[in-house]
Amino acid sequence: MNKIIFCDFDGTITAQETFVAMLKQFTPQISAEIMPKLYNRELTLRQGVRQMLESIPSVRYQEVIEFSHDQHIRPGLVELIDFLDDQAVPLVVVSGGIRVMVETVLGELVNRVAAIYAVDIATQGEYWQVHSEFESGTELVAKVKIMDLYEHEEKVAIGDSVTDLNMALSAPLVFARDRLAQYLDEQQKPYIVWNDFWEVRDYLARHWNL
Repeated sequence: MNKIIFCDFDGTITAQETFVAMLKQFTPQISAEIMPKLYNRELTLRQGVRQMLESIPSVRYQEVIEFSHDQHIRPGLVELIDFLDDQAVPLVVVSGGIRVMVETVLGELVNRVAAIYAVDIATQGEYWQVHSEFESGTELVAKVKIMDLYEHEEKVAIGDSVTDLNMALSAPLVFARDRLAQYLDEQQKPYIVWNDFWEVRDYLARHWNL
């Protein structure tokens, strides 16, 4: 059976919610107003994330890159990628955040993932302009739409928050932690609790009888 992993970035690959932390630092007033509405699902991700990002002045773009350099990756990611490489299973990074942060934090690991889907930013105007190839419905990055691009028989999702909910509901096997686990409990959707990528690797090895 051909398999594929779809993994969120912010708060999943990163040890902390780096995208949220960036928004709090670079657009504090607007993020303080919008963030609770997103978590309570009173405002769509498509509306809220766009509003926050497009309030950031273009001149601060380089500062955001520098901010990204200080972010830490959750333990076990390299070992998980090694394991997936041995099994010829692609790892696709799907982020509701911005591509430049994903690529900056991943560094050389960018070359070891099958693809990265995220929000692109244009900085020609006074404020950031948001572009997402997979904007749809309530989401700025519609992760299920991305999953549908791949015809693999077994799809696995790894996530931690509200941006991963639709992806998690669509995947047969889900690794969930933090807010995502709470949302899935509400939806009565089964999931595997995880804390680091070693646990994900070990569970998959057992699940695939390796």
